[in-house]
Amino acid sequence: MKLRVKEICKEKGILFKDLAEKIGVTDIGLRKSINGNPTLETLEKIASALGVGVVDLFEQESDEAVIVCPNCGKQITLCIKE
Repeated sequence: MKLRVKEICKEKGILFKDLAEKIGVTDIGLRKSINGNPTLETLEKIASALGVGVVDLFEQESDEAVIVCPNCGKQITLCIKE
């Protein structure tokens, strides 16, 4: 599952280093944490500092999937219909 921390920071106009400072870690520590396996405590701190719920930090899965053609590199969107 992918985290949306950078995207949310951008939407809210918060610099990544400022977010790190708010939650009491270094910029590098925050980057390593969100790119690795952050603890629930860290996710709660990030969500609180950004004013969002923990669930909002995660990318939502959609009913569409994108694949890339290995020959031409074109993206192809697949839709799941019920």
